[in-house]
Formats: sequence, C-alpha cells, structure tokens
Amino acid sequence: MSLRWRFLGAFILLILLVVSLSLGVGYYTTQAQLDTFIGELSSDEANELARKLSQAYTSSDGWETLEAALSESGYLFERGAEQERAEETEEKSSELFHRESDSDPIRVVITDVDGYVLQDNFSELQRGEAAPELGGQRVDIFDLRTRQSVGYAYVDVNREFWATESHGFLRNLLYTNTIGGLLTVALALLLAFWLARRITAPVTALTQAAQSLVQRDDTVLLPVTSSDELGQMSAAFNQMTTDLQTQRDLRQRLLNDISHELNTPLSVIRLEAHGLRQGLQTPARAAGQIIQEVKLLRNLARDLNWLAETESDELRLSIEPYLIHQLLTAEVERWQPQAQIGQVTLSLQLPPELPELNLDRMRMSQALGNVIHNALQHTEAGGRVTVAATMEKQGVVDISVRDDGAGIDAADLPHIFSRLYRADQSRNRRTGGMGLGLTIARAIVEAHNGTIGVTSNGLGQGTTVRFDLPLR
Repeated sequence: MSLRWRFLGAFILLILLVVSLSLGVGYYTTQAQLDTFIGELSSDEANELARKLSQAYTSSDGWETLEAALSESGYLFERGAEQERAEETEEKSSELFHRESDSDPIRVVITDVDGYVLQDNFSELQRGEAAPELGGQRVDIFDLRTRQSVGYAYVDVNREFWATESHGFLRNLLYTNTIGGLLTVALALLLAFWLARRITAPVTALTQAAQSLVQRDDTVLLPVTSSDELGQMSAAFNQMTTDLQTQRDLRQRLLNDISHELNTPLSVIRLEAHGLRQGLQTPARAAGQIIQEVKLLRNLARDLNWLAETESDELRLSIEPYLIHQLLTAEVERWQPQAQIGQVTLSLQLPPELPELNLDRMRMSQALGNVIHNALQHTEAGGRVTVAATMEKQGVVDISVRDDGAGIDAADLPHIFSRLYRADQSRNRRTGGMGLGLTIARAIVEAHNGTIGVTSNGLGQGTTVRFDLPLR
C-alpha cells in the first residue's frame, strides 16, 4: 500500500471516529439533560399542586373542593380531550417543554393518608379504590391549621408521554446531527485527500528521482515549493545529487589525471632505459632522468596516501609548543632553492614578537609547504611570493601566503579546496599537479581547530591563502 493511501486511510478513520464520538456524546448528553429537566419539571409541578391542594383542603375543611382546585390548576380534563391534546403536542414537539398549564396532559392521582384514591384526572382509577403502587413525584397534602398530612398527590405517575416526546426530540436531533456529520465527513475527506496528496507528492518525486539515479545514473533535481520539512527534504536531496555529480566528475578527473601522471614518467623511464640499452644515452644521464621521474611517482603516491588519511579520519597529530617564527623561517628556507630556480622572489614578513603555537610541526609544515609550492608553481619568473604572520586580538594567529601570479577565476574559488579539483585544467607538468595540495592543507588546519581561506581578484591578479590558527 502506498504512503498516500496510508495517510488517507488514517485520516478517514480519524474523521469517522471524531464524528461518531461527537454524535454519541451529543446524543447521550442531551438525553441526560432532558431526563434531568423532566424530573425538575415534575418536582416543581408537584410542589405547586400540593400547595394549592393544601390551601383548598384547609379552606373547606375537607375534600369537597378537590375537583375545583384540580380544575383551577389545569389538571382536571376529560380523557378524550387529553388524547387530542397529546396528538397535537406530538406534532409540535419543539414546544414540549414550554407548556401552558392547560396544554400538556400531566397525570395526577390524589389519595388519602390510607392510600385510597380520591381523584384520578385520567379516570383510570375509581374513587375509593385502593391505589396501586404509583410512581412519579409524590408530595404530601397538609392541613395548614394542624400541619398534619391528610393525603398524597402523585404527579405524572406514568411518564410514557414524556418518554415518547423525548425520544422523538432525540431522534430528530440525531437525524439532524447525522446529516451534518455526513456533510462534515464528506468535506473532511476531500480535505484529507488533498492534504495526503500534498504531503506525499514530494516523497513520490523523491522516490522516482532516487530510482532514476540508481537505475539510469541520471541526476534529477526536485522542485522546492515550500520551506517546511518537505521542502527542506527536497533541497537536501538536490544538494546530495549535486554533490554526487561533483564527486563523479572528480572521480573521472582522478582517473584521467592519474592515468596521465603515471603514463608520463613511466614513458620517460622506458625511453631512458631503452636508450641506455642501445647505447644512445650515457648511464649518468639516464640514471639522473630516471631518478627524477621516480621522484615524481613517489610524490604522487605520497599525496594519495595523505589524502586517504585525511578523508578517513586517520590523521593523527603530535601536538607540542612551537615558535611561529621558527616554523615559517624553516619553510621559507626549505622552498628557497625552488624559488631561485623559477626566478621567483620568496620573502618572509614577521612582526617583532610572535607567541608559541600548540601544533604538530610536521603536519603544519606539510600544509604550509603545499601552499607555498602551489604559489611558486603559479608565479612567473620575476614574480613575488610573500609569507607573513600577524597576531589578531581574539587570540588567533593569521598566517598568509600571497603571490602575484596567475590568480584564480571567481567561478573556481568555491571549489578550490575540493579534492582533485584544479583551477588550471591543463596538464603542463610544471603547473599541473593532482589538485590535492589544498585539500590536504585544509584537513591539517581544521585538525588544529583553525580555518583556511583563499582570496583572489581574478585571473592574473594573484592569490592569497590565509590560515587562522588559535593559540590554544
């Protein structure tokens, strides 16, 4: 079952449960309130009737005015008239509990203290016969002079009429609420279907895009139509797809570059060895050329090994205090011979005092060496490369390597630290390289809790690489 139908099924069950619960609670709550109301109404009727009958008994010193008192109170009428009024009342159930005293047939039975019937307004019990067990509201009738009970009044002895009217009212109420509930369910189902479709549409698109990515190797970007969790999911997938495509491009470039970097020195070694065997090359010259090519292969293997360490979290640091000016002075001296060969001026600018840094000297030398090497490679003869350091107020040492060489295009700057990325796409053996130096440098600097950045004003405008290293 698809996710959309699961959502829709859950919405349908929830809607039906809520509507059914509302109908049930409304029905039984209304029924309980009607029962309470009827009970209170009967009690009020009984007390008012007992007061009038007590006054009638006291004034006449007996039951002679009983029928007159009942008639005056509106409880004495003929059975046929009562039936007609009951039918009329049944047709107008909405007026059930707003009665006039002469419109609702409430049964009243009057007995003496011994339980013999004195009056039954429904004429079902004869005067003088023993009253059966009666229900309804029973109230005492008093002789107001002696305060003694002289009889009882039973009001609404059988409540079939009230029950019938109550049930009719409740049926009408239930019918009305059911119609309203069904309309609510229909509208809610339309809303649920729309909502389920809206929720699952990005998930469906994501599934199809993922399947396309797996089966056909296609990179499909999803439309981002909202900023909620679903929109964030689509944006994250697009970012993942873009990064995956970038990694594919870098992988292809890696294969091409490694193939070229391996093929060139191996071809030179093969030619030198062949010339040596044919007597076309002196041993010393052939050996020197072969050693140079083997050194290139060794550097390539070293860079790949360092890259593997940094990207697999196997980079281990041996931290110790070390003076910054000693580190930078040693690096400038190490790269001075290459600068002289390329006719590039390599200089060092340091303030009078710089503190110690807690760092791994070998790894930081490796990072600085990669950056200085890149700067020398991309600076033409007569150019300058400057290594400098300053102390920032936030307890951070800023180390920069600035050159006035080829510069970097603005489109290449966001990718300059990506592994195997080269802004110079040519394979010139002097300026080429594998595009691993800055990637390794960034990993080393970040392992020291520092940051690294590259700025350039564009092609031919030079480049500046800056390290920010905390003192602790």
